[in-house]
Amino acid sequence: MTALVESDLVAVEIEVRGDVDVADYTAHLARTPQRCGIAGIAGIDSITDADGSARDTDGGTASSVALAFPVERSWSYAAALVSQSAPGVVRIEADAVAEDVHATVAQACRILSLDVDGTGFPSVLARDPVLARRVRAGPGLRPVLFGSAYEAACWAVVCHRLRVSQADALVRHIAERRGRRLRIGGREVVCFPAPGDLGDLDSSYRLSAVKRKRLAAVAEAGVEGVLDAARLRRLPIGTALEEVRRLPGIGPFSAELVVGRGAGHPDLFPRAESHLTTALRRHYDTDEPGLAAVADRWRPYRGWGAFFFREVTIDEQ
Repeated sequence: MTALVESDLVAVEIEVRGDVDVADYTAHLARTPQRCGIAGIAGIDSITDADGSARDTDGGTASSVALAFPVERSWSYAAALVSQSAPGVVRIEADAVAEDVHATVAQACRILSLDVDGTGFPSVLARDPVLARRVRAGPGLRPVLFGSAYEAACWAVVCHRLRVSQADALVRHIAERRGRRLRIGGREVVCFPAPGDLGDLDSSYRLSAVKRKRLAAVAEAGVEGVLDAARLRRLPIGTALEEVRRLPGIGPFSAELVVGRGAGHPDLFPRAESHLTTALRRHYDTDEPGLAAVADRWRPYRGWGAFFFREVTIDEQ
């Protein structure tokens, strides 16, 4: 990892192990509902001058991903712009207080699963043509995660008994009123509030009193380090899930979401995610034991396999 200061930003170049293409991230983000804390910025091949004429941009402007989030542990706010400087090398421009630059870069990498050694993933695809077909839609894409395990836990609390679209709208409403708007790469990104800024929500947030109380408990857990992503990743999956389930309102589905899509454990297979398991039974024409065998073929990337079936759509014809 190399770093250099550019005006108020620190630019870092990181070698990623395994396939990665930031353009596949921006294409994926363009197809999915907008979520707070992240925005894809597609590359352009030409620009229009004042007289209306178009001209090339010398190979085009590289695609990038803009991120904004509270930095775990310190909970200061930071932004990062992720682009690609060469095959297998990503560039991260971090806008953060000096003492949080390293943590900001590490968190940005985790959000985009760039911190995982993906060199073994092609061998998983080689023995599973069904999964390989989905990955072909974006071979340089990796799982896109929540900004933190704390944010994932908040989303899980809000989502209970609601449609995903409803939960996304409510979480964004919280972010717009209690979070921050940060600019990076010419893009303004709204990020979810740090635990200390979440505070006590009133009824104007359109959440039940029970959910508001549970969110306060999640914020407290975030401050106390219970939801620290690095710590959860170091624990055995079962132990991490048990710890998260001690929080009020966090059941099996929510615990898997926090550890898998918040802390970013690459090998967590979300067994409690019924929509996913139903889809897998259909695509693999199998039953429960067969489903377990499918997931076993994905080791140690069971979380990655789940991501591609959950969030990547393909032409089924």
